[in-house]
Amino acid sequence: MRVTEQSSHYTNLEQMSTRELLENMNREDHKVPIAVESCIPNIERLVEGIVERMKKGGRVFYLGAGTSGRLGILDASEIPPTYGAPLDLFIGLIAGGDKAIRFAVEAAEDSFKAGWDDMQPYGVTVNDVVIGIAASGTTPYVIGAIREARSRGLLTACITCNPGAPVSEEAEIPIVAVVGPEFVTGSTRMKAGTAQKLILNMISTSVMIRMGHVKGNKMVDMQLSNAKLVDRGTRMIMDETKIDNYEFAQSLLLKHGSVRKAVDAYLASKQG
Repeated sequence: MRVTEQSSHYTNLEQMSTRELLENMNREDHKVPIAVESCIPNIERLVEGIVERMKKGGRVFYLGAGTSGRLGILDASEIPPTYGAPLDLFIGLIAGGDKAIRFAVEAAEDSFKAGWDDMQPYGVTVNDVVIGIAASGTTPYVIGAIREARSRGLLTACITCNPGAPVSEEAEIPIVAVVGPEFVTGSTRMKAGTAQKLILNMISTSVMIRMGHVKGNKMVDMQLSNAKLVDRGTRMIMDETKIDNYEFAQSLLLKHGSVRKAVDAYLASKQG
């Protein structure tokens, strides 16, 4: 039996107090970062491969179904505002299309052909990277896309929580975080989903840092989409340039549109 389908280490959950439920779930959650740590060598391989291809114009496709698909879409959607990257640098696709983000779409994940088909409107190239996300590692939507992509020379990887899963056999770089049975048997939105989220964070954040979108420890290319981010950007400029006038720093930010551009313009004007 797949690890993700094995019976919980706990039983009679309905008889537990709220405190017992919370403490036991938390106890299980502590296992997740340990499982993810063991995956770092393959995550490193993947990040290096992505950076190499992204410098040639490549992009990253996340494919998944259900919770796995939603996690990929979440990660992809946060890249443009956080790092000022193009909207299509990370592309999240879910079996069943956008409707499946909120509602279950029956049998959408059961097609080996649909995943690759969903990628076609984006003009796939050999420099692109396909990352299949499947807690069980058996999702046809994901397996089929990885198989086709790899046959065409794309770099392929998977994120799964079952050792020896079929998707691992298809992907060039398998990332397998074995977190053990879920607190509620088979509910992979719990530990498995948390592991997937951590790994996705590690991949996309490392790639964006390697691609030059972070300076020091700051998101210097972030989009100024609300007052909080304008304030954050203003303080970044003050810290970097030693400007002590908040209003002046903010005017530079709004004029140039990003922390990076504002700092570069200000320092250039001082040198001139």
